[in-house]
Amino acid sequence: MPFTRTALGRATLALLLVGFLCLLGLGGATLWLVEQTRGFTARVEQTQLVRSLAYQALAQLQNLETGQRGYLLTQDRAYLAPYEEARARLPDLLARLAAVTVTATGRQMTGELGRLADEKLAELAETIALVDAGNLPGAVAVVRTDRGRRLMDEARLDIDRLIGTTTTRLTDATGRLVANARWLLWVTLAAIAVIVLVAGFSLWLFRRYAAELEQAGREVQAANAALERRVHERTADLEAANAEIQRFAYIVSHDLRAPLVNVMGFTAEFEIGVESLRALVDRVEAEAPALLTAEARTAAREDLPEAVSFIRSSTQRMDGLINAILRLSREGRRRLVPERLRMAELVGGLAKTVRHQLEERGAVIEVAPDLPDLTSDRIALEQIFGNLLDNAVKYLDPARPGRIEVRGRLDRGPVGGPAGGQAVYEVEDNGRGIPARDHERIFELFRRSGAQDRPGEGIGLAHVRALVRRLGGSIGCDSEPGRGSVFRIVLPRVTVATTGDDQP
Repeated sequence: MPFTRTALGRATLALLLVGFLCLLGLGGATLWLVEQTRGFTARVEQTQLVRSLAYQALAQLQNLETGQRGYLLTQDRAYLAPYEEARARLPDLLARLAAVTVTATGRQMTGELGRLADEKLAELAETIALVDAGNLPGAVAVVRTDRGRRLMDEARLDIDRLIGTTTTRLTDATGRLVANARWLLWVTLAAIAVIVLVAGFSLWLFRRYAAELEQAGREVQAANAALERRVHERTADLEAANAEIQRFAYIVSHDLRAPLVNVMGFTAEFEIGVESLRALVDRVEAEAPALLTAEARTAAREDLPEAVSFIRSSTQRMDGLINAILRLSREGRRRLVPERLRMAELVGGLAKTVRHQLEERGAVIEVAPDLPDLTSDRIALEQIFGNLLDNAVKYLDPARPGRIEVRGRLDRGPVGGPAGGQAVYEVEDNGRGIPARDHERIFELFRRSGAQDRPGEGIGLAHVRALVRRLGGSIGCDSEPGRGSVFRIVLPRVTVATTGDDQP
């Protein structure tokens, strides 16, 4: 079955999602293993520190014995140097060992080691005190009780158990880390395999889609010839349908005016009645206020006048819209009558009609004397340039002196273009300008740009574009807020006469 763009988009999105999930899972697993490795590293450091402190504590206990035995043999206090140094360092070593031991069993062992160290220190201090008192046989008798050897044996056993416990925990952690690394390896290989499959399937999809596009292109080229013929056949039908739509718009708009006129007339009558009612309410309030309710007072003085005002403004707006539709419909059905026109004179005459408005604002208008002449419909051109000049005057910026300029040039156009080429006219002003997003929408019916502080229904430029198109031309706008606007009209130098209805 053909592979549509929508199907390709969905398949591509699904493949991207699969690949993203694989990468996300791989990244999460990697972060998890990194965290496990960091914990393992911390455990290794803690184990090494426990071992180091335990062995240092054992060495200090041995130094205690060495110093004591040297003193017993020589009665020379110089031999007590290892003893004194060990006695000073041992409490700090035992405190640090207790601080870095994290398990309950380890803390219990370090506590037992501290107790043994205290007993050993007491036993050594007792013998040294006896020697200091001159009782060497008594000191030797204490040594021969084997209490000191027993304490040292218990201390060595306790240290071996503490190191063994930490080593076992480290071995278990190492095993788990190796297992996790092996698991991550399999996950990585699986993710890479899925990504390779996704990439391969994506390549196959795009190659298939490209082949179908190439085939579709050949089919489109084959259909273009038949399409051109059908376009020519349909053009006549569209022109007939367009004429029918214009006639229908005229009939509908014309028929809508009759009930609208009635509504406007009855609104005026209703307004007179509301005034009479309000006068009656005022009289009743002055002569018999007890008969007047608050609801009646509010209805006569606020609700009914507000409703009448709303109806009147709505009907006036509807009347303006209907008139606009009628005007556009009449223009589309009017027969074009081309004649030789001197555009400098035509536009200059239109400029005179707005010059008094410009003088009141301290603005000027300049019409180039070398505007290209046309053979075209006078009424249509007067409406086109008249609307553009009116708009330029309406939207001048009061913050600076206004200036409007009309200029033109010839444009021979591309090879095979209209006979006699084209004429390009520009109406430029330094008014308040139009945002870029509205450069196209201002030509739509009933659409306006910027602050709605000027009268109008958004009809003028739509009418202008309809007229320009009917003459076979085009219109565009270049504008920037705060700097002004340039409306550019491109028209054929010779307009072909057309038939029309010319009904009023």
